[in-house]
Amino acid sequence: MRTRLLTPFTLLLFLILPHLSLAVESSPLSGKLVITGSSTVAPLVLEVGKRFEKAHPGVRVDVQTGGSSRGVADVRQNLADIGMVSRALNPDEQELKAFPIALDGISIILHKNNPLVSLSEEQIVGIYRGQIKNWKDVGGKDGPITVVNKAEGRSTLELFEKYFKIKNSEIKSQVIIGDNEQGIKTIAGNPGSIGYVSIGTAEFAAGNGVPIKLLPLQGISATVEEVKAGKYPLSRPLNLVTKDNSKALARSFLDFAQSAGVEDLVKEQYFVTFSKK
Repeated sequence: MRTRLLTPFTLLLFLILPHLSLAVESSPLSGKLVITGSSTVAPLVLEVGKRFEKAHPGVRVDVQTGGSSRGVADVRQNLADIGMVSRALNPDEQELKAFPIALDGISIILHKNNPLVSLSEEQIVGIYRGQIKNWKDVGGKDGPITVVNKAEGRSTLELFEKYFKIKNSEIKSQVIIGDNEQGIKTIAGNPGSIGYVSIGTAEFAAGNGVPIKLLPLQGISATVEEVKAGKYPLSRPLNLVTKDNSKALARSFLDFAQSAGVEDLVKEQYFVTFSKK
């Protein structure tokens, strides 16, 4: 039998083809991801983004706030690859796909020097409707109540309205705030104020010396541990949302944001880790 000799060109192909295949399979991620929405979710996503960029030097993750409504709207209008939404998707948003990355709760907060340690739900509604205007009427010191409310488009406001069965048009507020940090600074700077923010953000701030305190709800302490145990009544998922036809880079980021590789970041932000099932 006659042996067929390999030409130099054929031999070269045999040598380089396996490496070409490997290069295609392990080609590095690159490009820019725009992520907009909830100010509650943003600090966590910012840290996740930094870790993702470190693993993929060719990727840039741009995180912008503006509220959950912005996150939904931007994804719908192709202004963002991923939206941050600190609530479950509404019935009219079901064309989007939600990826839970953590759990959180919403807490009523007061200044640390306010002697009250609890308020009933009826008292909270009365304060926000402007029916109760002085702290002495709920067992506190004589002094006016400064009502701090969230701006329209914030999911925290939506959940507050739903839970307490109150419309935003009924709320008599003296101060309107946007993100959680602004709300915490407002309460910390005004001993007569009342507000509501993310439990995770508030617990972190209080633990680092900011003069605020979190009030219980239905007798359940407003803590990350109670949210984790499923006992706290006003809790919510923290979601990343996207369209079904999202690009490969976005899908890679979503997988990473739901992985065990970022659980330490979730805990550092005082949120509850979300287990994929």
